[in-house]
Amino acid sequence: MLIKQLSVPKNSVTTISESATLQEAITLLEETGFRCVPVLDKSGRIFRGNIYKMHIYRHKANGGDMDLPVTHLLKNATKYVHINSSFFKIFFMIKDLPYITVLDENNNFYGILTHSTLIDLLQQSWSIDQGSYVLTIATPGERGDLANISKLINRYCSIMSCITLDVQRENMVRRTIMTLEPGISRKTVDEISKVLDRKGFKVVQVEDLHND
Repeated sequence: MLIKQLSVPKNSVTTISESATLQEAITLLEETGFRCVPVLDKSGRIFRGNIYKMHIYRHKANGGDMDLPVTHLLKNATKYVHINSSFFKIFFMIKDLPYITVLDENNNFYGILTHSTLIDLLQQSWSIDQGSYVLTIATPGERGDLANISKLINRYCSIMSCITLDVQRENMVRRTIMTLEPGISRKTVDEISKVLDRKGFKVVQVEDLHND
């Protein structure tokens, strides 16, 4: 369960009870420096939503009652995933959030998965720290392009990671970004670029991960 492994567990997450007031919430947020925290029910098990510093201050500036419960300004009540959810579901849920709430098999609050953790994971998957060069290759978007590009590059070296962009755009050139194994020389990269170009795959950018 990748989501479970990446999540910050409940005992390490700052939360607040649904019975707390807005004043208590803003005090907690100021003390911790967080922009929002999860709100749990009185049992401490059920996720109710998030409370944001910004919304509390807006409420206060408009003369709102700070003794109201945090549920008065509750947000993101349906923004959560389960520890056994598809990993790709997170990217659609967390887009505008600092974290996504994670629930366990019994729908109880398990913890959170932060935005920064996802960014770190993407960086690792791109093999930035271990790779040598990154090639951005323009392709027509035809069937078999990825297999053909991989076959051509594998004559010279191994491919450590691959990301394809523009896959949802119609009638446009698609970009395939490949990170090559360490120890590859610039001369080899130039040879790879020439071979790809002859086969109709244009290398539009070469990035040296260690010298650029």
